[in-house]
Amino acid sequence: MLSKEQRQKRIQDIIARDAISTQAELVERLRAEGIGVTQATVSRDINELRLVRLPIGKGRHRYALAQVAGHEGVEEELSRLFQNFVRDVDRGENVLVIRTADGHATGVALLLDRLRRDDIVGTIAGEDTIFVVARTTAEGEALMEELHALMLG
Repeated sequence: MLSKEQRQKRIQDIIARDAISTQAELVERLRAEGIGVTQATVSRDINELRLVRLPIGKGRHRYALAQVAGHEGVEEELSRLFQNFVRDVDRGENVLVIRTADGHATGVALLLDRLRRDDIVGTIAGEDTIFVVARTTAEGEALMEELHALMLG
């Protein structure tokens, strides 16, 4: 039986080599290699590894490690993701809710986290929804305007 670290290393190796687009495919691939996992375990691994789903054309996607270097690269990639995958940004006081296309919330949240902004306390991402906690209501309002601008390009 593999340790969590060994299993996650295998996941990284598999997605680096093959175009894996769903958790079910990844579970199947791991099981084919004799690694017994559940989809819940793979889902947790994907979140912990902060994997993102990248478009590969014709409406298809693949998992990949988020690879963004430097603050400027993060901003450029965040802008691209907002234009392509963010559907809506809403706000209640200092909490923002970002709706994305299915499977893209984790990647967008990762980039928001990498900005290391003082006005963002933290993010929580699901499959298609991200909660962003701004430090204050005023900063939440300013952040929402900024994120709307990213959506529009």
